[in-house]
Amino acid sequence: MTKTRIILASAFLLLFLFSGCVQRELVLNAPDVQQSQDNTWANETNVEENVDISDLEDNVTVEDETLINEDMPVEKMERVTFPVSEYKHLARTGKGTVKGTIYVKDAYDKRVVGANTRLYLNPITSYSKQWYKESYIGGYKMEKADDRLFNYLRFTASNNDGKFAFYGVPTGSYYLIGTVKCGSECGYDTPKSIRIATQVSVSGNQVVERDLSRLID
Repeated sequence: MTKTRIILASAFLLLFLFSGCVQRELVLNAPDVQQSQDNTWANETNVEENVDISDLEDNVTVEDETLINEDMPVEKMERVTFPVSEYKHLARTGKGTVKGTIYVKDAYDKRVVGANTRLYLNPITSYSKQWYKESYIGGYKMEKADDRLFNYLRFTASNNDGKFAFYGVPTGSYYLIGTVKCGSECGYDTPKSIRIATQVSVSGNQVVERDLSRLID
């Protein structure tokens, strides 16, 4: 009887020690998993390409080309201070969806889709509002964006038909940004990259259908 109790006690002790080891291992691994989920865009994209969406390329047209003229200063516009507190309050995970088609069209509704192009969701903050007002609408060149911005961007790519979708989007308001490359089919002598941006809001598990488009001259 004593032998049986010793065997049972030994087995219980081994089980207890084994369970404790497993629990400690899970606790140590959890932060790594969370970090990977939070920084998906930065880990998979920014490291390879160092994409700076906040400035306009030389051949990118803006919403109102009449705002671009020779009197504009050559130096780049200084950005506002990166608002750390605003970004800290942004939700990092979500269940929302944003989908649609990216294209440009002429007065006759002839469409040229943005095939296989990258699109971004940029959270609306005082930082991104400056970019939208001064760079996208105003046409001013801006200094390079703060590297911390890339931890809060989300990206996807359109297919051959210009269709795109973002999944797992947190509740919030964003600038939806994309570029359509267009040449003679748009009436241009040389190919141009036409940047398009609009605002979109997502709540909970909402599915938002929003095309990203603009009229060309």
